[in-house]
Amino acid sequence: MDKPIENFWQTRLNDLKTALEANNFDVFLAADVKEAHQIVLEKILPASGARTVSWGGSMTLMSSGLYEVLKERDDLERIDTFDKDIAPEAQTERRRQALLVDLFITGTNAVTETGQLVNLDMIGNRIGALTFGPKNVVVLVGRNKIVPDLNEAMFRVKNYVAPVNAMRLDKKTPCVKTSYCEECKSPDRICNTWTITEKSFPKGRVKVVLIDADVGF
Repeated sequence: MDKPIENFWQTRLNDLKTALEANNFDVFLAADVKEAHQIVLEKILPASGARTVSWGGSMTLMSSGLYEVLKERDDLERIDTFDKDIAPEAQTERRRQALLVDLFITGTNAVTETGQLVNLDMIGNRIGALTFGPKNVVVLVGRNKIVPDLNEAMFRVKNYVAPVNAMRLDKKTPCVKTSYCEECKSPDRICNTWTITEKSFPKGRVKVVLIDADVGF
């Protein structure tokens, strides 16, 4: 067989697409972050009719270049929750306002082969938007986020995603030193609220872009 690695991932992603669609998610396949970028801007955004947009913390979003493009769009009202030049109180208020936008873009910590999105948040604005509020949600998912089941998803989040993010954010947590979860009581703990999204409700509200590349944490 020619290109066995490419065939492997195409098969896995197509199977996952089927599983997610059975759970009422709209699903798009992208060969790389560039195509994911195009799918959001050229297909999802126009079809949604969105006039207001915001986003949750996601390294996949940043890697796609969408953040830089969207914050310059004159035809969209943007609630920029990444703006570091405003006071913490104002940042929190923006996160509240972001729960009512037309289109919210984020990533996921893990996705199971049965079509579940699994996430763990510090503040909860990202998972809050995923579960309720915004009219449409776009979830960008690199192939590295795929796991067999819920147990593996939670293990991945606790023992990879959370420590890496704590390191990225310079948090004062034990996992920054040990690289794995210590079930800490640190004030800087980022592991506070779990969500398992088994189905999109209403059908098609959550749109998943599966990217055939390792993207994000």
